[in-house]
Amino acid sequence: MYPREPQRHPVPSGPSGIAAGAGVTRHEADVGGIRMRWDEYGDGIPVVLVHGIPTSPRLWRYVMPRIHGARVIAWEMVGFGDSIPERHGRDISVRAQAGHLLDWMRSQGIDRAVFGGHDLGGGVVQIAALREPERCLGLLLTNAIGYDSWPVPSVKALRASEALTRHMPDAIAKTGVFGMLMARGHDNEATAEESLELHWAPYEQHGAADALLDQIDALDVDDTLAIADRVPTLAGVPSRVIWGMADSFQKPEYGERFARDLGVVLEPIDGGKHFTPEDHPDRIAATLNSLVAEVALRGGHAGAPLH
Repeated sequence: MYPREPQRHPVPSGPSGIAAGAGVTRHEADVGGIRMRWDEYGDGIPVVLVHGIPTSPRLWRYVMPRIHGARVIAWEMVGFGDSIPERHGRDISVRAQAGHLLDWMRSQGIDRAVFGGHDLGGGVVQIAALREPERCLGLLLTNAIGYDSWPVPSVKALRASEALTRHMPDAIAKTGVFGMLMARGHDNEATAEESLELHWAPYEQHGAADALLDQIDALDVDDTLAIADRVPTLAGVPSRVIWGMADSFQKPEYGERFARDLGVVLEPIDGGKHFTPEDHPDRIAATLNSLVAEVALRGGHAGAPLH
């Protein structure tokens, strides 16, 4: 299936003692002419996790080894992470990413999965779940976009100054723009510094500020406004909403609205900021494990093959 053997990531130690990405393998395949990539860990019920901006599947590096009874897959959005070069000539909007994700699932024979999303990835999995509800076994949202919550002011400012930002020296783009996003979005300073280096690397390799601005140009709030009144139709799906309550990007009131619409109780991370999978992997993993357990109890292995 893969053109070369799966690659293993380096395993720096995590904030809670478990190595980042321990046992996680890297895969890639051609899907409809697009080179798609994903990280994978474990066996069991498929769990597909989707990152946001400006991150990659490694956002979930501390969460994945903590999940039990699941085949955990962190899918890389087209035009992001190591797949930044795939952005050229393609629609990489949130709405389009949902289509890319579903195409990838079909290509890999994954009939159904638990979906999890952070930031833009939360919008992607909402759209995917509503577009093909039979594929969604469960839904986890953490500090996700939705409704009219985005683009956030800092992203709007980057868009407004696009002409200058595109020509910004790489060092300034890294420490100024990217460093600001990481610092404001993390409540764990050490993890913020690690994440800056980790997530900046593919930008540095593939166009730096120019790549980031291409991603920002693709953002359109209409992608989630178009489905806002349909989110409550997912209330019958096993769901979890867990939110960093000190997030200045995706405000807690949006987490509360998701919880109401999905018919669940919001799980707050007091003091938590935006990048919850990196700063609070134990909390995210515990919530995801409870969701996987609920799906299994509801007969997640019954019916059509889960692969």
